Amino acid sequence: MTGPLVFAHRGASVALPEHTLAAYLRAIEEGADGLECDVRLTRDGHLVCVHDRRLDRTSTGRGRVSAHTLAQLEALDFGSWHPGAPPAGPDEPADESRTRLLTLARLLDAAHAADRPVRLLIETKHPSRYGGAVERKLVALLQRYGLTEPRPDARVQVVVMSFALLAVRRIRELAPALPTVLLLETLPPWLRSGRLPIGIRIAGPGIALVRARPRLVPALRAAGHQVYVWTVNEPADLDLALAAGVDGIITDRPDLALARRA
Repeated sequence: MTGPLVFAHRGASVALPEHTLAAYLRAIEEGADGLECDVRLTRDGHLVCVHDRRLDRTSTGRGRVSAHTLAQLEALDFGSWHPGAPPAGPDEPADESRTRLLTLARLLDAAHAADRPVRLLIETKHPSRYGGAVERKLVALLQRYGLTEPRPDARVQVVVMSFALLAVRRIRELAPALPTVLLLETLPPWLRSGRLPIGIRIAGPGIALVRARPRLVPALRAAGHQVYVWTVNEPADLDLALAAGVDGIITDRPDLALARRA
């Protein structure tokens, strides 16, 4: 492989409902190097793959994810809103892989079941009513899967990301060997030199920031950092990211990104 790694943002989420097992399996089939997911804690302490704080946009539920138990969330439909998951007929059951809530544990199982290595980017969402419990639960789960000490020969490699610097620092304290990404929507004054806070190896600027600050990626790479850019969907933006020499592209359209990289 030449060029940056391609990560499927919430799975192949243009083709299929985001954060569903079907979307991630499609991304693996398409050849994505890795998968990206967001995690939140349920009321009873389970890590689930949901981006929004509230359920309204991507499910048949209402209210905050954090106010529901896992059992309550699993009773909801998380996919029929998407054109890639048409409603089942009267005598036809819905495809659960396209409509069922996905837990992080199930996603880890799917990544391990792939017939090739898979990288997994896990973003912890903040602010959260549970604060640092999100990172503590995440590290505990990764420990059960043997993923807190990366090994070159491991089938699954994990990187943890967040927009919250405090959350990234928690991961560094709880699992120092895990690579971390500080996600960036705007350019903090302290980043003008291209240097990230101590211990953070990878910068995660949005594609809008890369467009607005053409010197940002070269400065980060000159400082010894890797750069993963999100969410890169349009051909022109893919070409910009490729020309900039980024290390990772996070995209809703992994098939297009892979074709462009080739």
